[in-house]
Amino acid sequence: MKYIAIDLGLKRIGLAYSAHKDIVTPLPAVQRKNRNQASSDVKKVLDAWEADCVVIGIPLGGSSEDEMHRRVAHFMNLVDFKGEIFYQDEAGSSKEAESIMKGEMKQVRDGRIDSLSAMIILQRFFRAKKANL
Repeated sequence: MKYIAIDLGLKRIGLAYSAHKDIVTPLPAVQRKNRNQASSDVKKVLDAWEADCVVIGIPLGGSSEDEMHRRVAHFMNLVDFKGEIFYQDEAGSSKEAESIMKGEMKQVRDGRIDSLSAMIILQRFFRAKKANL
């Protein structure tokens, strides 16, 4: 199975890839100008990497969970992805990504932190799947 993780943001969309559950690689982030451009760019990545599954980070358990589910579902509808879609709690993934970068890149908004966050989301997903076996 080939997985793409998505950290969906209003300005950037972080992406990460894995074909082997032990190795997750951050991909270049998509700079978001509008939702149609962003969904088209994400679709191109999913097609290029021949993704079977998408894992999307959302904040679980908070008051915004239902709203975020609605927004993510709408975005993925625009992407028109035909594979499986999974949701993974993204709580703290951006802070964890920043700590990986050792604080050096906090002010740089080129998408590296967003894609590291997507990598963390996918790693969490794999750990959760392994724990449930």
